Amino acid sequence: MINYTIYKNENSNQWVTFVHGAGGSSSIWFKQIRDFKSDYNVLLLDLRGHGDSKVILKKSFLKKYTFESIANDILEVIDYLEIEKSHFVGISLGTILIRQLAEMHPERVQSMVLGGAILKMNFRSQILMKVGNTFKYVLPYLVLYRFFAFVIMPKKSHKQSRLLFINEAKKLYQKEFIKWFKLTAEINPLLRWFRQVELNIPTLYVMGEEDYMFLPSVRLVCEKHHKSSKLFVIKQCGHVVNVEQPVIFNNAVLAFIGLLK
Repeated sequence: MINYTIYKNENSNQWVTFVHGAGGSSSIWFKQIRDFKSDYNVLLLDLRGHGDSKVILKKSFLKKYTFESIANDILEVIDYLEIEKSHFVGISLGTILIRQLAEMHPERVQSMVLGGAILKMNFRSQILMKVGNTFKYVLPYLVLYRFFAFVIMPKKSHKQSRLLFINEAKKLYQKEFIKWFKLTAEINPLLRWFRQVELNIPTLYVMGEEDYMFLPSVRLVCEKHHKSSKLFVIKQCGHVVNVEQPVIFNNAVLAFIGLLK
């Protein structure tokens, strides 16, 4: 089982589960814990190969990684903790895993908050994937990761987010990075399906106005999926919205979840 941390709230029966992105860990949610645990039970996860899960699962996952198998890691934890239903909050690649879990088990997902959501790989991101596939066995993974982080989060104001993810990525292994990077082979058909199919689950997209790679596609999907989806754009903010603008992020998410009680 992947590593997890819980913060119990004896006055609430509702859960909020946080899912980080590739190269990160549950530590990226440090600016959310205090605000959320005062009203909800909080579950933080370290995805396989990340954070403290790399120690627990060092020899466990020898097969090819898929979005479905990683979503099942999350399901295993909430089953173990006997969490019938949870709000899910994700960032970047974590948003894909939440949507995958919602496809598989919609009855377990009370709402989805998708920060820095990835719904379509634009031209630049397609080039990034090709560069990564070409050099993933040649260059040290940190060289590639630094390059990816700078392209996705290029501005001076994005520096904190960029450094946070790079420092977390240092804890990965080269082989682990390659396993995760191979997921890109299945990402385009999966995202195409997500854009086409609207789930009957309340969904809030929280995007930075400077997230030039992913915001345009999210705008289009929110217009199409208007029955279930809302878009909240944070000004002067890049891809990692929960780190760059934590107060605005927390207020927006808590207000959204609060309406669903």
